[in-house]
Amino acid sequence: MKKSLIIWIGALSMAVLTMPSCASDPDSPGLEYMPDMYRSPAVEAYVDYGEVRGRIDEQKKGRLTALTPPQFTVPYFGKDSALLDMMLPYHRLPNQLMRSTHGVYGERVSQADEYTLATADLLNPLMLDEKIIEEGKKLYSSMCQHCHGEKGDGNGPMVTSGAYAGVPNYMEEARMKISNGQMFYSIYYGKGMMGAHRSLLNKREIWTLVHYVRSMQYKDYLKSGMVTDTTKKS
Repeated sequence: MKKSLIIWIGALSMAVLTMPSCASDPDSPGLEYMPDMYRSPAVEAYVDYGEVRGRIDEQKKGRLTALTPPQFTVPYFGKDSALLDMMLPYHRLPNQLMRSTHGVYGERVSQADEYTLATADLLNPLMLDEKIIEEGKKLYSSMCQHCHGEKGDGNGPMVTSGAYAGVPNYMEEARMKISNGQMFYSIYYGKGMMGAHRSLLNKREIWTLVHYVRSMQYKDYLKSGMVTDTTKKS
């Protein structure tokens, strides 16, 4: 008798515990214990705006939301006019050959050698100071060091491991003579085997990297306070 009573109480307890998990909606998981363990709380890139907070909009339901921004739009806002100018669309276009070499599709291209034209771009619009060099070092260590090496000599881990070859040495005299504009262009659109970094870094961050590379090339670069190419001084 006692044994059957214990079994009956146990069954009733299980029923009481499982009832809250039941729901009339067949698509509902019911009451979930610690849903974060198996349901991501992160913001989703592909959101169905047809259903927002329980309200259904059939016209929007299932429609693609992650669209490519219109050309020449600037993903930046603020009150710093100098920074806003810096973040405007880059005035140099990718070369038409980059359609096959660097995956440039659906945008304007140039028939001219824009990399050579970038030789005339000497001015780095970003003010040079110690903070910029520190920021540049962090960006370089995460974005460039694995190939170009800690000292910019082209001997990063990807090269020394044999996985990659042909990485230029920033410290070579020929490499030091490229203009700020050419360096920016190479990082922005890519050059040779290096892919474009414009989807990974904004224009301010790329100019920050240009400053940091110059500081590696020239010991007195920070003290000079120069934002123009040190090789082009009169």
